[in-house]
Formats: sequence, C-alpha cells, structure tokens
Amino acid sequence: MGGTAAIPAVLTSRGADPAEVLDEAGVSPDLFDDPDNVISLVALDRLLQHCVAVTGCRHFGLLVGQRGGLHSLGLVGLVVRYSPDVATALSKLGSYLHLHNRGAISTVTTGGGKAMITYDFHQPNLRAIDQLGSGALASMHCVLRTLCGRDWRPIEVHFAHHEPEDVRPFRQFFRAPLQFDAAQNAIVFSHHWLKRPLPEVDPELDRLLRRHIDALEAQDGDDLPDQVRAVLRTVLLTDDAGIQQVAALFSMHTRTLSRRLHSFGTSFKALADEGRSEFARKMLQNTALDVFQIASSLGYADASAFTRAFRRWTDSTPAAWRKKKQAKRAGIPGDAV
Repeated sequence: MGGTAAIPAVLTSRGADPAEVLDEAGVSPDLFDDPDNVISLVALDRLLQHCVAVTGCRHFGLLVGQRGGLHSLGLVGLVVRYSPDVATALSKLGSYLHLHNRGAISTVTTGGGKAMITYDFHQPNLRAIDQLGSGALASMHCVLRTLCGRDWRPIEVHFAHHEPEDVRPFRQFFRAPLQFDAAQNAIVFSHHWLKRPLPEVDPELDRLLRRHIDALEAQDGDDLPDQVRAVLRTVLLTDDAGIQQVAALFSMHTRTLSRRLHSFGTSFKALADEGRSEFARKMLQNTALDVFQIASSLGYADASAFTRAFRRWTDSTPAAWRKKKQAKRAGIPGDAV
C-alpha cells in the first residue's frame, strides 16, 4: 500500500466518507490497516478514478503523493535512506522499486550539470494515469527533500499526461517550472545534489537491511525475460537500449544473453519491440505529443517507420488508434469514430 495508505485521510479532508467511497470502488477498507498490504495497480487505478469523481478534486493524486516519501516505501525506503550519498540512494531506489511497486520503474540520468529522476508506470490501459503520475512525482519530491534537505529545489517537473485545467496546486507544491505532455514523469534538479553525503549507517543495521532485501529479491524469482523487460523500460528512451549495453548490465556477452532468452522462447529484439509498443501506446493515450515526437523519442528514423511498426503492433495507424481511445474516454460508441 505504501503512500496509497493516505487515500482515506485525503478523502476525509475533501469531505467524503472513506468507507463509502472504498466500498463503491470495490476496495476493502481492511487493506488500509497495514501499509505492507498489497493492492493491484488496476484496483488502485479504479479507486483513484472514483475518488476524483466523488470529490470533484482533479488533483487528488497530488494530495495523496504529498503525504508520501521514504516512510511510505517500507523496507525499500530504509535501504534508500541508509546510503552513503544521494546518488547511491537513488540508484538503490531504482534497483529495488519493483519490490514495492511491480507496475513502476525509476531511473536517474545526468548531463549538462543536471540530474533527472523518472518514475513511470508500465501497466497498460490505466485511466487515472494523471493521478498516479502526479502522486508519484509528489512522493518523489518528498523523497528528494528528505535526502537532500530543505534547501533542495527542482529545476523542472515533467508530467507524462495532459495539463490539468487548474495548475495552481501543482505550482504551489513543486515551486518549479512545469512541463506537461512529456515523454516521462520526471524531476530535474542540479547534479551537485547527487554528491551530498548522508548520515553514516550502523554496520549491523546495514547488514540486516541487506539480508532482508536479498531475501525479497530471491523471492522475486529469476525470470530473465522479465528482468530484461524491466531494464528496457529504464533505457528505451536513452541511447543505451542496444543489446550490447543491456547484456553488459547483466555481466553477459550478447551471445549468452541471446541464448538464455531463446531458452525462454523469446529474443532481445522481441522484448525491445514489446517495450517500444508499450511506450508508444502510453504516449499516444496520455500526452499530446505528435507522431513525429513520439517516433523520435523511441529512436525511429522518421514518422513513417514508426507508423509501419505501429500498424504491425495494433493493425492501426497511430492517429486512428489515438482517436479511438479518445472517443472511448469520451463515451462515444466505437462505430461513431
């Protein structure tokens, strides 16, 4: 549950009855008794949609995320907090986030004196992606304030969804330039914060945390295709998405990686194609980026090459697919588009 546990409190603050709202959304109130309980991303998506409908608050997810932070990440939050510096802490967050949220992935990139931490969801067909995204970024903002101190400020905040009608709550919370319709949810900040040292951790506590996190990793299984999918979701929008770079992350030769993936009945090319298809549909559905911009983000030479690939994935052009999804959200019958 983590930061999701704040939903009843936010409902109360907006004048709604949490028990009634949860019941209407088909979510058991018992889930909120323990932050270690599990809720599916699909159920959370449905719940956030209903919370927005009941309260009329279009920034409901932002309010939930503001109550999050390291404390809402459980064991993962402790491992992140007890790191030697901010760079290591954020690297650990990216490595272990899947243990806390299987539907999300976080990465850190640097360049030009800036650092950018992303937080994206790879579950398809989420309808409250604006609530999930703004909530995740608000929670990440709280994480960075905890790690860096109260003097930390973002340079920009990027949202992978449309601009809301009222951006004032977002400006008041983030106090930074906001960019909507972005390719990824991200917070950009000065690179120098990554070098900030964190309080030293007790060696015994560090040993215990490592032992527990290793046990969770072992329980998570050894499905190589899923691990490669997770890496690709991290690097597909960068220049490090080739098989050589990904194989190096697994300390393998490219032939070894290909052979092992083949034993699972798949290939690196198929997984990369799957990842591009996933990113393309997310950007078409949740942003106003045009086809050329999406094609460029995904590494296609031009829009026509991307359109051919998209036809192969969906038997539709990007424009027609986006129009159909927009009509569905607006409640227009399929045969009317």
